[in-house]
Amino acid sequence: MLRKYYSLTLILFLAVFIIACQEEEYSLPTAESGLHNDCIKRTLGPNVVGLNIEFAYAMALLPSEGKIVSAQVEASVAGASGTYLENKSYYTNSSGQDVGIAIGDASVTTGTKTVVTFTKDTCAATLRYYYIIPEEARGKSVSFTFSAKASNGQTVSYEMGPYNIAKMDMKLDLLAKDGTACYISIADMAVYDAAGAAANAAKIDLVYLYRSITGITFSHALVSPANTEYLPDIILPSGVNNSTKSIKAWNLRDQQLARLQYGVFIDDVDFQQIDFANAPNYAINMKAEAGLWVETADGKYRAYVFVNKVDNTKKEMTLSIKRLQMK
Repeated sequence: MLRKYYSLTLILFLAVFIIACQEEEYSLPTAESGLHNDCIKRTLGPNVVGLNIEFAYAMALLPSEGKIVSAQVEASVAGASGTYLENKSYYTNSSGQDVGIAIGDASVTTGTKTVVTFTKDTCAATLRYYYIIPEEARGKSVSFTFSAKASNGQTVSYEMGPYNIAKMDMKLDLLAKDGTACYISIADMAVYDAAGAAANAAKIDLVYLYRSITGITFSHALVSPANTEYLPDIILPSGVNNSTKSIKAWNLRDQQLARLQYGVFIDDVDFQQIDFANAPNYAINMKAEAGLWVETADGKYRAYVFVNKVDNTKKEMTLSIKRLQMK
């Protein structure tokens, strides 16, 4: 009986093994009837006024059932100038590159709606939509309704959102030069020369300078105007005297400021969580890809200043700023 049991077990095992080893015959899935659509959001990170939110909108139906005649997007808040729906359908070639083929006229935006009318005989397309975030959406949320229409009268739609729009502002690639355009205003997100600083004295928060001092690692610095000890040989314009708190950050490469590969983003909530209670009012030896958290003397603004690059020979610093109004 024991041998009979083992024999039956072995036979069952071999049968399962043979079945498992047989390749399943593959067959293409059957396409469903009707007009279908799908959508993905392509952009990452906080949605900041002035930047775009990018989507890829796909639609298709069986060739025997007709063709696509139009596609449109309606936003809950009208996009700023430059908002458009691409009139090219994209596919990825064997080299991994996106290739666009024109399928219709350039999009037309009227109020909250952006429409592409197809001129090519096509039953499948993927269009990209670029929504430029307007000032009207700051601190609010925005939703989108994508839709398509086929020649057989069928319509289809896809809802995306809502997406929160950040309250913060952003400014890229400001150039500061030692001794000339070296006065930085967080309120204006601008760099001034001495004359500009004198005209905007209450708004000057940091002074950029470069010094090579024997025995001291000073180099590129961002110093509060009130801290004259760290502003050697600099005569400040009249009225420039704010004491600005600052905290160094060495490994915070915000992707929107740096435009590098790092998937790190500073959002509104990050400004609210920084503790400036014991923060100094100067930062020396600043490096490229380093950053500085800043709180203005009146507490009205907090900012993150990212150092894109520095140049020892020219005594320059290129910086980008995210800023949130706190009160």
